[in-house]
Amino acid sequence: MKKNTTTPPASFQRFFRWYCHPDLLDYIEGDLLEVYGRRVKKLGKRKADLKFIIDVLLLLRPGIIRSRRRQLTTPYGMYKSYFKIGWRNLLGNKAYTLINMAGLASSVVCAIFIFSFVRQHLAVDNFHPYPERTYRVVTELHRDVVAYQSNVPSPLGEHFRNDYTYAEKIARVYTESDALITLRKENELVKFKETGGIAFTEAAFFDIFHFPLLKGRPATVLTEPNTAILTERMARKLFGEKDPVGEVFWFQNRFPFTVTGVLQDLPANTDIRSEIFVSYPSLRTFDPWLSDDTDGWGGIRDGMKCYVVLKPGVPTAQVEDVLSAYVKKFRPTSKNVHHYKLQPLRDVHFNAQYGGPVAKSKLWVILIIGAFLIITACVNFINLATAQVLRRSKDVGVRKTLGSSKSQLFGQFMVETALITFAAIAFAAMLAYILFPYINAFFQTHIQIDLFSDPTLLLFMLGVGVGVTFLAGYYPAAVLAGFQPVAALKGKLLHQRRGGFNTRRTLIVAQFVIAQVLMIGMLVIMNQMRFARQSDLGFDKEAIVMVAVGRDSTRTIATTFKNEIARIPGVEKVALCYAAPSSNIDWGNSIRFENSTEEVNFRTSIKSADADYLSTFGLTLVAGRNLVPSDTVREMLINEVMVRKLGLSSAEDALGRHIAANGGRMKGAIVGVLKDFHDKSFHEEISPVLITTYTEDYSNYAVKIDLASARSVLATIEEKWLELHPDQLFEYEFLDDSIAGFYTAEETSLKLIQTFSLIAIFIGCLGLYGLVSFMIAQKTKEIGIRKVLGGTVTHITWLFGKEFIQLIVIAFLIATPIGWWGMRQWLQDYKFQVPLDAATFLWAFGGSCFVAACTIGYQVLKTAGTNPVKSLRTE
Repeated sequence: MKKNTTTPPASFQRFFRWYCHPDLLDYIEGDLLEVYGRRVKKLGKRKADLKFIIDVLLLLRPGIIRSRRRQLTTPYGMYKSYFKIGWRNLLGNKAYTLINMAGLASSVVCAIFIFSFVRQHLAVDNFHPYPERTYRVVTELHRDVVAYQSNVPSPLGEHFRNDYTYAEKIARVYTESDALITLRKENELVKFKETGGIAFTEAAFFDIFHFPLLKGRPATVLTEPNTAILTERMARKLFGEKDPVGEVFWFQNRFPFTVTGVLQDLPANTDIRSEIFVSYPSLRTFDPWLSDDTDGWGGIRDGMKCYVVLKPGVPTAQVEDVLSAYVKKFRPTSKNVHHYKLQPLRDVHFNAQYGGPVAKSKLWVILIIGAFLIITACVNFINLATAQVLRRSKDVGVRKTLGSSKSQLFGQFMVETALITFAAIAFAAMLAYILFPYINAFFQTHIQIDLFSDPTLLLFMLGVGVGVTFLAGYYPAAVLAGFQPVAALKGKLLHQRRGGFNTRRTLIVAQFVIAQVLMIGMLVIMNQMRFARQSDLGFDKEAIVMVAVGRDSTRTIATTFKNEIARIPGVEKVALCYAAPSSNIDWGNSIRFENSTEEVNFRTSIKSADADYLSTFGLTLVAGRNLVPSDTVREMLINEVMVRKLGLSSAEDALGRHIAANGGRMKGAIVGVLKDFHDKSFHEEISPVLITTYTEDYSNYAVKIDLASARSVLATIEEKWLELHPDQLFEYEFLDDSIAGFYTAEETSLKLIQTFSLIAIFIGCLGLYGLVSFMIAQKTKEIGIRKVLGGTVTHITWLFGKEFIQLIVIAFLIATPIGWWGMRQWLQDYKFQVPLDAATFLWAFGGSCFVAACTIGYQVLKTAGTNPVKSLRTE
């Protein structure tokens, strides 16, 4: 059934029904809905939603709120009085109220986002039947260095199932990413590219993972070859509203699959992303080597996972010990020594070594930043509140003279603090509802909030409100309640140490420490990103387009099409290759050098490419010559790292020596040595690289084009490509965009820290405003006397400026070692990193000084230019 798009925000409608008097509810709600309907037609749903929220909040007033029929007891009357007086005080000082609300609301919006973000990550894959006993089998590869893979040899799962009884359930799944899915409808071929891929899955997978089956028989849906199950979303995408069971789709135009079941849509909090699951026996026709359970131990294919559920009480160390027997049995002579480990399911999402997207340490950092933002807002509140001491001193004196106790005055101010805090939280909730779609788009997240149907979030916001009220209100309330009535009435508080000027200084320093640490982090991440983007990678990445070779392409078709591309106006160079010099696609292999019968103990990255590869990418030879054109493996190029790994004295010494790779199936002499280039991101060291003419692995055309005519060139290439491969999707990617994808996580981190830094600076500016207000109130007569005695505007401005420079310098001295240590830890993830030079820290200090000058400059200059007669005038 189609959802009614004219329904107002449900959470705010429930909130209105909760507080509205029952006698008025039907009338007012009817009017609200009628007005909302007209607005939807006139303004659109989003604007109508916003105006509905504003109406609900504006209607929250005494005449409409439902009666609680509470007896007017003394405590109730007292708190009612607190509320009325507090409300009047806040309305009477709008600037103070709005500044505090702005600081609190901005920090609370961040807190809601951070809470939701962290909670979503902590909840990933926590809903399955056996979370404490479920493990993924992973591989440690021990060569000269240790590498980590989340994949395993394909036969491991079947052997473990047959040889041992430690596991209650075992399931293998192989995912082929970027799957081409086609439907054949009469004379039309409908094509889809599924980035989540297609997963060849053993049936036990759905006993381990809780993905409910809505249609089909669980015992039989994935038992036969060429059968598949889809998620609801995928079923609608492929087959519309008709029943998908029994329908057929094609994978890579060669493998038909019949749909036998439909799954409930995968939840957002899972790392399983494929929405097409096909029977594991189908792997025999798709990839015979991968499905071979006897001879598949020679390598590990990306995408091959094995999950196990251990029986209760079985220790993981015992299972890992028996898994090591497979290495001795099936890989006894390999220098690439495997160690198979059990990774707990709860660790999969957070372990970066095995491809986990978010480390728990990063979640802790985000939580700490969120706490710091709340603390800075509280500090700002304290500074502004204590800056109001002189303005409220006579009010406090009168109240004490008339018999008010210290506890009553304390309660009065705490109620005022609570009013501001919860008003700011309500405003923050409205902002969060409005801004979250844009926040999700900006940070590429998928966080959803429903404030009035999510009890955990409501409790969090309530806890924030109570905590902020106590932290921000306790100290100012104690200061105000502690005034001596005589001194307060005479306005003689200047000579008392009330208000804690040293305390305020400490709080301002704390604010600027937080802001400067965030600024240092932002600058270092920006510098590292700039370093990665602008450094010489050892090859040309500009104006190069990687075009995928057709899946049904032959060697002859690929060579012919390459020659056709080369003749297109605007195309400068073309090469056939497996991948670009720097790519996520990587073929790691072991080699034998010269006449040795043993493999070397390091991993080699093999890049298949033709003779035009070097000129297309601008790779530099330091010795020897380029490859000659060939359809077979005859010659090889290596890089300088390979020369050093082989223990050779120079690049020239490598020429003429022989290498055997891929189990001896690829043999050739070294004819050239390339200058080192970055074959991966700056997170990793440069690998030993081997380039040869292995035509079976040519997967891409590398096309260097004239950017001025890029659009027409790409259109022509696509037209010619589709003539050869009409049943496939034309795919291309600019190489510089592909390389930028190495740093997606860093770009997200940069966006987060930039946003949090700006908010921390904004809140810090509000704190400065509070402190300068207090200082001006204290020094009004002093300024008048100095002006009468000849003091200039510059001199008086410096009187205030030096105070803040001192505080910023102190904050800088504290923030610098913290920032240096934190960013040293962050940079450890990079093998090639930007230096932490003094300029980064000086920029943070200069930025703080500039922000402070802009914040206090106008107010100080205005005070310095005031007529001294007004300053010296007594009451």
